[in-house]
Amino acid sequence: MKKAALLFGMLLMAAPANADLITKHSTSVQLTVDAAASQATRLGSSYSVSGSNVSATLGGLTAPVSATAAATMNSGTYTQTTAGSAFSFTETFNQGDAIPTGTSVSSGVAASLPAFGSVTTTSGGVAGALAGTIDSAGTMSLTAGGAGTSATGQFVSEITIR
Repeated sequence: MKKAALLFGMLLMAAPANADLITKHSTSVQLTVDAAASQATRLGSSYSVSGSNVSATLGGLTAPVSATAAATMNSGTYTQTTAGSAFSFTETFNQGDAIPTGTSVSSGVAASLPAFGSVTTTSGGVAGALAGTIDSAGTMSLTAGGAGTSATGQFVSEITIR
């Protein structure tokens, strides 16, 4: 602290006698409450089949009937190639997400959350006692709020010698 005062004093002595000393002070408080949010990802349909000692008329996916529908499964026909011998067979189908009717968000607000295969939702903040004040002397007071909130106070002092 003494070094800073000495350095400041030296700067003042080095300044010409007609120098202007300009000081600017600003104080600010920012209070934030997080909004609730959901991120939904529509998952597609998938189909796979594998096996040994099995012959197949393969099934697969049938194209959706509309842009909002999901693909469906077309079952195949499978028979054991050599009767009485060991075989293995696996068939997997995951039904994709169809777009529910009435999910228009033209107003910017979704009426309800879509029921897609992958949805992440975060709750909104709770202001609680969240507060921030600055008095005429520049004294700041910040009060913590509930979950999902933040309070930031800042004091800036600028000294210019011309």
